Amino acid sequence: MKYQKSLFILFLIYTFSLDVVNAQTNTATVPLKTLVERKEKLSYNHPFESVYLHFDKPYYAVGDTIWFKTYITIQQHLPSPLSKIVYVDLLNNKDSLIQTLKIPANNSVANGNMVLAYPDFKEGTYHLRAYTKWMLNFNQSYFFKKNIYVGNALNKELITNITFNGSITDKAQKVSSTISYKDELGKPLADKKVSWEVIADDEKIARGKATTDAKGYITLDFSGSTKVSINRGVLNTALETSDRRILNSSFSLKTAILENDIQFFPEGGELIDGMDKKVAFKAIASNGLGVNLKGKILDEQGKEIVSFASQHLGMGSFSFIPQKNKKYTASITFADQTQKNFSLPPVKEECISLSAKSVGDSLWVNINVNDAYLQKNQNQVIYIVAQNDGVFFYAAQTGLRQTNYSVKIPHNQFPTGILQLALLNTSGLPLSERLVFIQRKDDVKINVKTDLPTYTGRQKIKMSIKTSDGFNPTEGSYSVSVVNDAKVPVNENEEITIKSNLLLSADLEGYIEQPNYYFNKTDDQKLADLDILLLTQGYRRFLYKDLAADVQPKISFFPEQSMTVSGTIRKSNGMPLENGRLLFQIPSKQFNTTGTTDKEGKFVFNNLIFKDSSEVIVNARNNVNSKDLRIILDGEAFPSIYSNVNAPDELLNIDSTLGIYLKNSRIEHQSAFLLREVVVKSAPIKKPSHADYSALSGLSQMADREIPNSQLKGCKRLIDCLAAAGLTFIDQQLFLTRNYNQGLKVPIEIYANGMPVDVNYLFGVEVSNVESLEVFFNDGLSGINRLSNTSGVLVVNMREIKNTAMSVNQFKALFPPTNVLTYKPKGFTTERQFYVPKYSGPRNSLQREDYRTTIYWNPAVNTDKDGNASFEFFNSDAKGLYRVVVEGLDNGGNIGRTVYKYQLK
Repeated sequence: MKYQKSLFILFLIYTFSLDVVNAQTNTATVPLKTLVERKEKLSYNHPFESVYLHFDKPYYAVGDTIWFKTYITIQQHLPSPLSKIVYVDLLNNKDSLIQTLKIPANNSVANGNMVLAYPDFKEGTYHLRAYTKWMLNFNQSYFFKKNIYVGNALNKELITNITFNGSITDKAQKVSSTISYKDELGKPLADKKVSWEVIADDEKIARGKATTDAKGYITLDFSGSTKVSINRGVLNTALETSDRRILNSSFSLKTAILENDIQFFPEGGELIDGMDKKVAFKAIASNGLGVNLKGKILDEQGKEIVSFASQHLGMGSFSFIPQKNKKYTASITFADQTQKNFSLPPVKEECISLSAKSVGDSLWVNINVNDAYLQKNQNQVIYIVAQNDGVFFYAAQTGLRQTNYSVKIPHNQFPTGILQLALLNTSGLPLSERLVFIQRKDDVKINVKTDLPTYTGRQKIKMSIKTSDGFNPTEGSYSVSVVNDAKVPVNENEEITIKSNLLLSADLEGYIEQPNYYFNKTDDQKLADLDILLLTQGYRRFLYKDLAADVQPKISFFPEQSMTVSGTIRKSNGMPLENGRLLFQIPSKQFNTTGTTDKEGKFVFNNLIFKDSSEVIVNARNNVNSKDLRIILDGEAFPSIYSNVNAPDELLNIDSTLGIYLKNSRIEHQSAFLLREVVVKSAPIKKPSHADYSALSGLSQMADREIPNSQLKGCKRLIDCLAAAGLTFIDQQLFLTRNYNQGLKVPIEIYANGMPVDVNYLFGVEVSNVESLEVFFNDGLSGINRLSNTSGVLVVNMREIKNTAMSVNQFKALFPPTNVLTYKPKGFTTERQFYVPKYSGPRNSLQREDYRTTIYWNPAVNTDKDGNASFEFFNSDAKGLYRVVVEGLDNGGNIGRTVYKYQLK
């Protein structure tokens, strides 16, 4: 296996390195061999899992189905044997959970889909994340993350586009915005009245009226004090049509005012006195996107030391020799011609640093020490280690006796991907770190062939692929997507691909702009740009201080090999029921099994398979004094809801950005068009909220998260739906998931209709009786948490129940037996098959034209021992180019991706 081979290479290099170094003055606090063994143990006992999703296309429209394949890997991209279940969450741009899929994995892959049905889905940018339960033990920043863009062509009456020109001073913020309005056919809506208002920080800071010009444009100018943040606000407009209907639009002001900033990153971490130092920089606007610039470094006397300019997406580098006791300033002119001065990091008088550079097929690693540091640390033992994806590939040690050490290591000693170099002291703590990218030709070569050079409409196409490592055929698992290239235009640099994810994003924290740029027709310039990115981006898969102290990660979640249902049975006095008998049933599958409790009253049923919303029954009646028993189920933990790391890529003008695709979507879904909305003006019905109750008046006016009843579907009882609200039910207590995952295990306070209730109350609450949930991360001015020693507040707003006569059965339902529990746990999402039409010949005049954009999707293309696989499908009617994307992994963890295009005439 590839993983075992990696460890063998490590052993050879480590042994060789010890032979080279023989004169040591200091005794290591933690021997290098011990660090290597600990890292090997850590990688073996706590391997990192990664999840990657390949989608059929880059964006969608309301009414579409998202098709995807999930790849689950461990170190060195090998198929993971750990997790058999993967979770996919979809959140809206307000960070509210919209949908969660639970998908079974077989041979480390899983196939899924998500229907973007109206009215559950609206136009907007959603963000998707995917993970396994095992991944919850580690940093959530390494989940798979992707923006999902959803346009709307179903009865789209208003097409808008907005641009901003904003500025900010110490006293005020000013914004000028221009909005264009068009009807569903793209015709300008001229001479139409528009009412507008700007709301920021819960305050209405501007309002007014305007009339569109002959081309459907209006220009709005507004301003506000610096006490409110306009960039956190929203601009709402209401356009009155000729028939007096009102068409509403809402625009985020996140990019209304852009401010530029820059950060500097000396190679190895520090500016060092008297040492020629490479300094990388990254300039971004307040929307998170890179901005180009030019600048110069000045000393305290204003003398220019060096000039520089950005080379890619606001990133670049320069070199100079800093001097101690001097302060350096960067004078920057950004692309928008704004000018600012920024201070460089202070100069260290004595320091050691690591630098690296790829030359040809080798990596040159340099240890640089200035004279002051060398004099104080003469003959001090230092370690240098290099690791990729959790595995050490190089380890050596030496004693400090000169100001520069160099080592040349062939690239073939490392796999393709990010290599983390670290210089450690004898305690195993880092002195300097450097990330480099190793580019080898070890990817899977995928050769795509079609049976004909060109095709006509509805003609069958036979396609074959052959995979190899360049010399020998390879077996592997792949997914294939075929889309109409004209109807689904794509910027390949901006795509998230299997290469950009597994080789880059999966190991780095934070947002990466245009991730596939570095892998799309890679050349020397792109590799140089990638090197600058790695100098400016964070990498924190594990901490060396934990390795030095031999601290193992805390494991709270074990890999899921199957679905389980577990819990505890207690008597009415609170004591556990030992050796209690249980009957477990899934009526829809005619499945039942039995089990017993342990001495603590705990039970667990493993190896279960049931679909989402299936009813499950846990029955403890077959016990002595069974009416005295209570069944308590274990909760299911979910990751906390966090802000979208890819927020800089959110689309402000979806109508225009996805215009070509939405035009086709309108035709494709024309049979699904809905009745136009008719607005009946009447007194608004006030929805219940925490503001209705005096006991909750001290809470914030707006909840941190509000979940309406429409987002609580699929559960009969409220207790089973709380993950959608960012809550975790475990150990018979309810927690804010964000707090629980960060180690703050203080339960949340619960209120229902203004009264404090226990978590057990939620077991008896049916979702149909709930109007909404409001979650508050803190208790504001209410003092609720301080009085009850809780953290956060959950408010359950119940629907008004009309006074009607209650039947005997309804009355009994209010007091269900405690020794039988019926509920609907989160089950596997129902798998659907991609529809592939079969045509007998060209389209005749009576047949509807085929407007599909995804022509073919196949997540299960597996090459055999000779590297071969084939498939066939029918083309649509639209002429032009078609884009075929093949992605996947071979059995040895090597990554493959290719893009092939064919012509339909």
